[in-house]
Amino acid sequence: MSNENVTPRVAEPILLSAALGSFDALWSPRVVTRVNDYDVRVAKVAGEHVWHVHEDTDEFFLVVEGTLDIALRDGDEGGDGGERCVTLERGAVFVVPRGVWHRPRSDWGASIMLLEPSGTSTVGDAHDEVPGHVDVTTGHALGA
Repeated sequence: MSNENVTPRVAEPILLSAALGSFDALWSPRVVTRVNDYDVRVAKVAGEHVWHVHEDTDEFFLVVEGTLDIALRDGDEGGDGGERCVTLERGAVFVVPRGVWHRPRSDWGASIMLLEPSGTSTVGDAHDEVPGHVDVTTGHALGA
């Protein structure tokens, strides 16, 4: 998996507040650094993302500020076996297991950190129609 927007490893600490303060775009993650073959991404979010699934990887969420709801669908083929929602407050972490359809949302806005393999698309391997406010990307370089 290649990621053209990889932020090089740095020998200095990175303040998440500074990284999040360097951009305004919603649902458009920035790659803060890499850990082995994983991107550490930060994003600002508000409103709804899109229902999507990552077939081959889990997705790690950490809420830095605000509140994030993640709707989850159980079952195969579009996840039509029932829905539930988890709510993450500031400081909470949650892992969406591979193969689980999910849709993040934040009514009042949130700042989040994500950890996923480099090259992972923000809309997964399969997804519903992508609304215009969702950036389809594998992560932008910090400062881009």
